[in-house]
Amino acid sequence: MGLARPAPPAGGPMTRDAARQLVKWYLQSQGAGVTEGLNEQGLGGMMSGEGQYAFEHVESPPALKCSALIYRFREAPKPGIIEGFRQQQEEGTDTGGGNVDFEPDTGNLFLTRTYEVMPDGREFTRDLDRLGKASIVWGKDVLDRVAHKVFGT
Repeated sequence: MGLARPAPPAGGPMTRDAARQLVKWYLQSQGAGVTEGLNEQGLGGMMSGEGQYAFEHVESPPALKCSALIYRFREAPKPGIIEGFRQQQEEGTDTGGGNVDFEPDTGNLFLTRTYEVMPDGREFTRDLDRLGKASIVWGKDVLDRVAHKVFGT
């Protein structure tokens, strides 16, 4: 008999409530205290070691976007930078199972996985671990590689 609550059942659609329950379970399994998982706007987040994660429930089609931060631009990225990151993905650089995702409104560059169906809890935990580890590599090594190619430095 373990103290951890079981993960929500896998296989159902990713409704807002399902996403909230999954993120709540995940955050608590990672040591978070009392949490609702997602706020009223369907957003949530966490830090784990060097990794920063963002969660967003999307209404149509219903899905949960799970993103691991690569880099936060303080001003608009120079031409060619975002394209350089996308090229790294196309060339097969390990994305941890995610895709390069730039959010122009916030200036955040992420690796993002999207779930339209409720995943198994263990699978979800492994997926986010891979995504987070990849985002840290992207924030260091891949960022340097892209900057070198774009700026020639």
